[in-house]
Formats: sequence, structure tokens, C-alpha cells
Amino acid sequence: MKAAERARAVRRGAGFFELAERGLLEVTGGDARRWLDGMISQDVTALEPGAKRSGCYALLLTPQGRVVADLHVLLRPQGFWLELDRAAVAAALAHLERYIVADDVALCDRSGAFERFALEGPRARAALQKLVEVPLELAPDACVDARVDGAPVVIAAFGWTGESAFQVFAGEPEAARVRAALRAAREAGGWLDGDPETLELLRIEAGIPRFGAELDASVLPDEARLDRAISTTKGCYTGQEVVARMRSRGRVSHRLVGLALDTDACLPEPGTAVHAGEASVGEITSAALSARAGAIALAFVRTSHHVPGTTLSVAGRPARVVELPFVEVGAAPGA
Repeated sequence: MKAAERARAVRRGAGFFELAERGLLEVTGGDARRWLDGMISQDVTALEPGAKRSGCYALLLTPQGRVVADLHVLLRPQGFWLELDRAAVAAALAHLERYIVADDVALCDRSGAFERFALEGPRARAALQKLVEVPLELAPDACVDARVDGAPVVIAAFGWTGESAFQVFAGEPEAARVRAALRAAREAGGWLDGDPETLELLRIEAGIPRFGAELDASVLPDEARLDRAISTTKGCYTGQEVVARMRSRGRVSHRLVGLALDTDACLPEPGTAVHAGEASVGEITSAALSARAGAIALAFVRTSHHVPGTTLSVAGRPARVVELPFVEVGAAPGA
């Protein structure tokens, strides 16, 4: 089955994914909440245990307001978990360590202590609910403790497909038991056994930026349309002045857009230039072939060319700016 067909199947049912590329940092100590609130773009002080407000999506920014990493922050009994792309762990850890002065804060890379699994798709919640004893009525980004086949896990409501989605954190040495239980349920329930290629296609269809593709230290949050990662009511945090100034002026030089590509040949590689006439106005960051939307790409283009319907070109072929997401997606993750 091709990735496009597998992606279509996930959007009709559910897909099971193993996420070896995800990382995890832990923040503990008496000053952890206050200190972390000053480091990231979301309101950590508002988090509380339970199914409603125990997590949030946030950004770790440079003083110049550029993206060091995007984070899913989970409130835990011992402190906070920062879930992120494993490729961003080293830079995020080094950045955070520079800001610990006289604070009672400890940072630890826990990426190797947990294995990660995900269920995404309209049937994801019903499928996972059969395996756990606690209700999975979670608000987006919230988390809950549960057990799968008797093994303790943490389940969080976020994902990368735009569909209902749950992340399962299984600690060693119980991870093998959790994996086996999830795989047995997948076979019995007829979920799709997903792979990284399928998840990447689903992410692109949903228009969700990814670290290492659309997000890095050259990107400003407003350029990548990361509004939901920014609190407009909290106090000061690193990079806030730049973010606030950009918003008050309403001006960024580039904007993340979706492109419908006119191609039946090879998809453009990341870094391929996007043109308006003879002028280069941006570049491709991700591209895929979708069963629903055809050849599609995410790209940063100059704001003078980001309006849906604008005709551009990529590798000499027509490309049209379209609204994101490329396909109709389901309920918010966790619904």
C-alpha cells in the first residue's frame, strides 16, 4: 500500500505509529514553574492536574524571537515534561541551561527513558479507550496517567495529522509489554500499521509545521502561523518583545503557505525556489503526493505573494497558493 493510500485509511479510521524520533526533557525543582514560565511562550502558571489544563503547546525562542524548538508541555507530579523533536533536544537543553542562575531548577534529558507510540484518526479514541481504565475525554494537549496491560503509561492528547490523536509514553522496561498490547489491539481492531512516511504525508496534508522542515532558528512564530503556541496575556518570557512587536506592527517578511503543484513528475526537494515570474519569492520546505489533494507542498513565500489563489511556479511548473489545511481534518486532537 502506498503512503497516499495509507494516509487515506488513517483519516477514515485509525493509525498506529511508533515515534523513535521524539525526545523528552524534564524540568524539576522548587522554582520549575516560575522559571519555565519565563522561558517559553505559553502560560505555564495556568496548568493544573486533570483532563482539562494539564498541558499546552509552546515555543522556546531566542532573545531575537526565533524558534529554538516547539514543545508540548505536560504537567507531571514531579515537574514538567517538554516533548519535542529529538533533533532539537541538544539545542533546547543548551539554551535552557544558560538561563539557570540561582534558580532551584534541574534539567534532564529523558528521551531514552520512554518509548513513544501514537494513535491518530477518527477512531483513535475509541480504539485506545478499550485498553485503558480511565476516561480519555481529554482537552487538546492535556495528559492523564493510565495503564495498558497493567503497565503504567502517560497518555497525552496531541498529534500531527489534524485528526483525533493520542500519544502514549511507556517507560522502560514496560515498553515492550505496552507495544505488544497496542499491536495486538491494532490487529484485532483493524487499525492501520503506520510508518514515518505516512505520518509525514498526514502532517503535510494538515499544514502542521515540523522542526527541521518548517521550523528552525531562522523562523519567527508569526511566519509559521504558530498562533496557538503564543499566550497574549502572560508575563515576560525570552523573545516576547520581538513577538509582541511583530504582532503590533502586523508585518513579517515571509509566511508559511500551502501550494497545490502542477506536476506528474518528481516532487520538489526542500529548498527548491518558488518563483513569481522571474523573481524568487520563497522556497519549498516539505512536499508530498496526497490521494485527496494531489501534489502538495508547504513553503515560505514573501507576504506579498501569500494570498490564496496567487499563481506562482516551482521548477518551471505552475503552483497555486491554497488555504491550509489541504484536506478536511476531523476533530481537535483528543476529541
